[in-house]
Amino acid sequence: MISYGLSSYGYDLRLAPNDFRIFRHIPGTVVNPKAFNPHNLESVPLQEDEYGAFFIIPANSYGLGVSLERLKIPPNITVVCIGKSTMARCGIIANITPVEPGWEGFLTLEFSNASSADCRIYANEGVLQLLFFEGAPCQTTYADRSGKYQNQPQSVTLPL
Repeated sequence: MISYGLSSYGYDLRLAPNDFRIFRHIPGTVVNPKAFNPHNLESVPLQEDEYGAFFIIPANSYGLGVSLERLKIPPNITVVCIGKSTMARCGIIANITPVEPGWEGFLTLEFSNASSADCRIYANEGVLQLLFFEGAPCQTTYADRSGKYQNQPQSVTLPL
């Protein structure tokens, strides 16, 4: 079992088993964050063996998953998501992502397989660490400005 739950100054977040997608190459297309084509992503089946439930991220590829835990960030906390060393040692790099004060929902998680081999990423186990930073409550939270990723469901959320 890859550790999850409370850590010294953070929380090791788990990957949900219900939705994982990898980028696939479609000749002639360019990924555009302002006009995202959902056909550039392909659902990956959940597999299982004696080690647990997992998805495969192909070599030199990129995948999107979603957190098992739902977050609700207070107005005086900001969160930074960083990769776990267990995953990094296999070539899996988690995108460093901020989670703003007032944000809530299930996080869409981004993973890059920098390895020349296909890699497993386990569902229901720790995949990245959340680090919490406390400050004075911000003047305008993510919720106050109705951020486009507020209240994400437990599925991969694509750029809007």
